Amino acid sequence: MTSSSRKRAGPNARRGRPMPPDPRPVAPPMPGPPVTVIGLRGIPEVAPGDDLATLVLAALETTPGVLPLTADDVLVVTQKVVSKAEGAIVALDGIVPRPEAIAFGERWDRDPRQLEVVLREARRVVRMANGVVITETSHGFICANGGIDASNVGPSSGDIVTLLPVDPDASAAGLRTAIRERHGIDVPVIISDSFGRPWRWGIVDVAIGVSGLLAIEDLRGSPDR
Repeated sequence: MTSSSRKRAGPNARRGRPMPPDPRPVAPPMPGPPVTVIGLRGIPEVAPGDDLATLVLAALETTPGVLPLTADDVLVVTQKVVSKAEGAIVALDGIVPRPEAIAFGERWDRDPRQLEVVLREARRVVRMANGVVITETSHGFICANGGIDASNVGPSSGDIVTLLPVDPDASAAGLRTAIRERHGIDVPVIISDSFGRPWRWGIVDVAIGVSGLLAIEDLRGSPDR
């Protein structure tokens, strides 16, 4: 989990006093092989129309410690570069916000044009209050702003926003096929996006698209331990 804000602290920490030791026991490490996370290097700024598979494959070949790929590897690709490569972006200068978006933006100091895009992309609005817009996307995700993002979009950040990929599973399958054809290894691919958690600091990464592995493991009928 990552966060651009400090973690939520207890009442003692808010008054400037140190937090007491946590009395709860620490669980021992789970048995099994370790998990190693390697960030790919050298992926350039992605633009609409770019062949993302070619960019990822080039990064695989230049990042130390990645090749040769094995059947135990999993490739995780952020949603944002997928959206940019697929052209799932919107220029805000052509957006005319509806009165509801204008009123909400003026009250909570938010860009009404971004709010308009959020409302257009929503299957339904779950809640719209206190400066926060929670929607259900066409994919069925419940998330803030419908996954619409204006940060780190490129040189025009703030003037354009990214949408979620139309079919994240298909995006993952395309990358998986390209890697299999180039390297002969069938590596599972995950398209990930950051989701907030209700009433919590920080964010978690969620697999919004998957190819080559089960997104949910069915453990019904097995011991619950």
